[in-house]
Amino acid sequence: MTVEFAVADRVATVTIDRPDRMNAVNKRVEDELEKIWRDLETRTDVSCVVLTGAGDKAFCVGADMKDVESEGASYWLESKPNGFGGIAFRRSLDLPVVARVNGYALGGGFEMVLGCDIVIAAEHAKFGLPEGRVGRMPMDGGMVMLPRKIPFNQAMGMLFTGRHCTADEMRRFGIVNEIAPIEEIDKATRKWTRQIAALAPLSLRAIKQTINRTMHLSPSEAQCLKLPAVVDALCSEDGLEGVRAFQEKRAPNWRGR
Repeated sequence: MTVEFAVADRVATVTIDRPDRMNAVNKRVEDELEKIWRDLETRTDVSCVVLTGAGDKAFCVGADMKDVESEGASYWLESKPNGFGGIAFRRSLDLPVVARVNGYALGGGFEMVLGCDIVIAAEHAKFGLPEGRVGRMPMDGGMVMLPRKIPFNQAMGMLFTGRHCTADEMRRFGIVNEIAPIEEIDKATRKWTRQIAALAPLSLRAIKQTINRTMHLSPSEAQCLKLPAVVDALCSEDGLEGVRAFQEKRAPNWRGR
């Protein structure tokens, strides 16, 4: 397997396991990631997902340039509807996704980071979209996502130079939530996932589904939608349990129903 997958304490961890290739993505990795995302879309035992790369040098450096199966216009025509790694702009996964960026996040690797909800970065992490240097473009999320997530001129500066940005710059741009030394990145990530998993599972799904389905709408249009996950959460046993637990001054016992 080139992608490791595990679930513990309602937290799924997805690890691209090709440290010898800086966790670059080839067709096999792409297929494995897509299979995992589809599986997670149907599971009820997971509250959030951590996406990372093996080792301490790279999160993911994008497409494996030594394993390119298509070029130019052919690659563009084959681009995945969910973006790089099946996650760059996926809208069908109603789970919070945390990026644990343990090193370089370049090209498609950075596009995957842009598709995550929370980003924890190692101090030495670097981010960039260098595709133009090899005659390509960040077609699987970078060109369309970056100008929507950071100030326009900063996005243009990254896209038109292909330069690498530090974790501190990405925090100032609003992409990175927390920076930690590499030896403490797991501790920082667990802090976030524990806090997420403490929320009602159906509430998490309702929040993520609302964001996924309404970002293109005006606030008033979005507010009028009666999304399935919102209805499920409001009518759930957990909705009653949360109120009881608050009244009884105890931790809630979530059942996900």
